[in-house]
Amino acid sequence: MASYKGNSSDGMRTITLEKRRQLEQEDFLIKKKKMEEETNKISSIDNKFKAHYDAVEQLLRTDTIGLVTLEDMKKKREQILIQREQQLAKERKAQLDEEKEKKDKKERQKTQIQKLSFAEELEDDDDDDDDDEEEKSEVKNQNSKPEISDENSQEETKINFKKRFGKNPTVDTSFLPDREREEEENAFREKLRQEWVEQQEKLKNEEMEIVYSYWDGSGHRRTIRLKKGNTIQQFLYKCLEQLRGENQFNELKVTSVDQLMYVKEDIILPHHYTFYDLIVTKARGKSGPLFIFDCHDDIRIQNDATIEKEESHAGKVILRSWYERHKHIFPASRWEVYDPEKKWDKPYTIKDTGLKYV
Repeated sequence: MASYKGNSSDGMRTITLEKRRQLEQEDFLIKKKKMEEETNKISSIDNKFKAHYDAVEQLLRTDTIGLVTLEDMKKKREQILIQREQQLAKERKAQLDEEKEKKDKKERQKTQIQKLSFAEELEDDDDDDDDDEEEKSEVKNQNSKPEISDENSQEETKINFKKRFGKNPTVDTSFLPDREREEEENAFREKLRQEWVEQQEKLKNEEMEIVYSYWDGSGHRRTIRLKKGNTIQQFLYKCLEQLRGENQFNELKVTSVDQLMYVKEDIILPHHYTFYDLIVTKARGKSGPLFIFDCHDDIRIQNDATIEKEESHAGKVILRSWYERHKHIFPASRWEVYDPEKKWDKPYTIKDTGLKYV
């Protein structure tokens, strides 16, 4: 009887189903194997606990004779458990000691083998030296002449010559790493750093006298003392307190420090800078140094602008609102914000009068 074979698509489908069934069967076998392994592990653990439990029960049965109370039975069981745990701990310790001893023995054997190999090399070198010396002595006996003393001396030096070269004590080894030298250098650097920090702190805590002028279109000169480490904002706060105490300037009664500006040598100094920064860097403005805070009553007028003077002018404390109203008028039109990267090497000239500030 003829069977229906179907078309090609049915054949491909059959092959695909067979492959899928084969993969599923392989996956099933792998999972089954894993489950069997896990079951064996659990059974082995159970066997260990069972062996321990059976040993305890056996000891309890052999040590217990006759009828005993429940409390005595519990005490006896606890004692046997403690003894069993101690015995297991001793066995474990003995096993660890044995493993450690085997490991130490292997290391000793390895070290001994290395020493023996090194000794063999030394013996080989010594043998080579002896052979060379024997050959040289034979050559000397054959070729030497007793009447020439110079040749004998040369042959002796050749025989006494050694193949190996020792260390040269005169070689410079400063470039090699040396922990002790590095530690000494680091300690010395740290000492210098601490000294420098202490010097700078001492400098910051030094007091100085600053002459300033409250400027509202005309100057009102005052003097105040503060530390070199204070900021421009702290300086303006002290100036504000001093001027308020005089009760001469009503506009300052409702003014805060943020509304004040400090202008020195036609440079507007931001509030976050300290006087220490200006002193250390020896900063300069348009018309003089920013690191000198006393002043001179006369403004020097020099024909020779190449001569640098260390004379300073009183810095101006002004209201920010006054500056905004008059920044297009001299002298406010000349003022610029401080830039530490900018250098004022050229003489400062006022074109209207032809004068030069130095």
